[in-house]
This record gives sequence, C-alpha cells and structure tokens, in this order.
Amino acid sequence: MTRAIVNTHCATLPGAEVSDPWGGGHDAWKIGGKMFAVVGTMDTGVSVKCADIETATLLIDLGRAERAPYFHRSWVHLPWGTDTDELCDRLTEAYRIIRAGLPKRVQAALPPPP
Repeated sequence: MTRAIVNTHCATLPGAEVSDPWGGGHDAWKIGGKMFAVVGTMDTGVSVKCADIETATLLIDLGRAERAPYFHRSWVHLPWGTDTDELCDRLTEAYRIIRAGLPKRVQAALPPPP
C-alpha cells in the first residue's frame, strides 16, 4: 500500500478533492470541504475517519489500525502494510461517513455517491 494507491482510490470517489492544507506534503482528501482521509508527510500510512470512537477503538484493539496522531479519537491510522482491499473499504467508508454528515444542500450539489 502506498500513497499513490490511496490517491488513486480516493480520486474515484465522486466529489472528492485533495489538498495540502498544512503545507509540506500532506495529501488531505475532502468531500464538501470536510476531511475523510490524510496521508501525512512521514508517509507511514493513511489516517481515516471512523463512524465513532467505539469503532476506532475496536479497530485499534483488534490490531487492524493504530491511534491516529493529531486527530480526534474517531480517527485511526492504517499503516502501509494494511491489506489493499481493507484499506480501500475503509477509505470508502470514511468518505461515506463524512458525506452523510454534510448539510443536505451541500450533498445535493455533489455528484451521486458510489
């Protein structure tokens, strides 16, 4: 798993955009201006949004993810050794979580979801 694979997958998600909000080489993927995934400058993996703190804690306890540094406890860090299918599923789920939380008028202006 690499930054290129994360970027390729996220680019297929309707309305997703990448930016570097802090400078220095971050890839922050957003939908409607809200982040759902970030590859940091250390390039050790990708941090993604989970549905809630309990889901994030479960993934960490099961050894499927790590605590995402600098983020809320509902985010996890998936190291590059994560299975590609699982990583892509988590990216898509993070996208759906953030998209569903956007105001209805913002959602209506976006391309249809996958």
